[in-house]
Formats: sequence, structure tokens, C-alpha cells
Amino acid sequence: MDLEKLKYPIGKPEIPEIITATHISSWIEVLEVFPKRLQDLVENLSSAQLNTCYRPGGWTIRQVIHHVADSHHNSYTRFKWTLTEDKPLIKAYYEDRWAELFDSKSAPINLSIDTIKALHAKWVYFLKGLSMADLEQVFIHPDGNEEVTLKENIGIYAWHCNHHYEHINQLLIRENWK
Repeated sequence: MDLEKLKYPIGKPEIPEIITATHISSWIEVLEVFPKRLQDLVENLSSAQLNTCYRPGGWTIRQVIHHVADSHHNSYTRFKWTLTEDKPLIKAYYEDRWAELFDSKSAPINLSIDTIKALHAKWVYFLKGLSMADLEQVFIHPDGNEEVTLKENIGIYAWHCNHHYEHINQLLIRENWK
């Protein structure tokens, strides 16, 4: 199978130039239902299955789940910084190195599933209370000093949910584990 298709099973993020309230609402809904979808997808997997890489050179299912918890926690914090500081320069992190830490490689997935459930409940509640003006606020990503609006970031993380869900889902289909 094509490595690029394994890396990006739903394609790369495509955030529209003009983001409407409908886009935002739909993206927030993705964030809202994602924890249950993810839990339902992985709850019956064995330890051996959880330790299977979704693609050659990729992370294991376990690492993907822990990555999602780490990544979404960082994103939630970026929203808070953006609304309390003037165009903050956010802290990037080496997600590949985080994925190699012992907890990402060995911890029970329920630790991150529970984190994702709680975090997304809080995040969605927070997002639903923001105004369109709030969502125009920007942070600076250190990679290229790119300005990212909060509304763009909602779309990026809705994509991120579906992206990693599909990494796992496609592996389950290929291995006939569904």
C-alpha cells in the first residue's frame, strides 16, 4: 500500500480560507463525539494488537492514543494562552520524542482514553462559549512564525481526531480485526 496513503488516510488538513459558523459547529461536534468513537474502536483490542504499528515506521496503536491525549492537551492550553495573552508565541514540542517515552510505549490506554474524555468535555464546553471575535484571536506557531487563528485551530484538531482515528481503523480493517 502507498506509504503516503498510510500516513494520511483522510488526506492532509484542508482548512477553508473563509471559516463559517457552520464549519466551527461541525468541527466542535467532531471534538465532542471523538472520545466515544475512539474508545469504541479500541476497547476490545489485545495488548499485542495495541502494540502493532499502524504503518511501517509508524507508531503503535498505543502510542497513537497516548499521542492524541498529549497533543490535544497542548492544543487546549494554546487556546487559553491565546485568549489571555496578545498573540502568544506557543511552545512547540517534539511529539516524536514524546511518543518514544516509556509511558507512551507501555501505559494502559485507559489512562489516555479517560484523559481524552475529560479534556474533550471541558474543551467543547469552552469552545461553545467563545464568540466569533474570540475565535479570530491568533497565536504564533514557532515553525515559520505562522499566525494561527483559534477558528483555524478548531478545524486542525477536528482533522487531527479523524486522522488518527482512521490510522487505527484502517489497520483494524487491513488485519481483519473488526
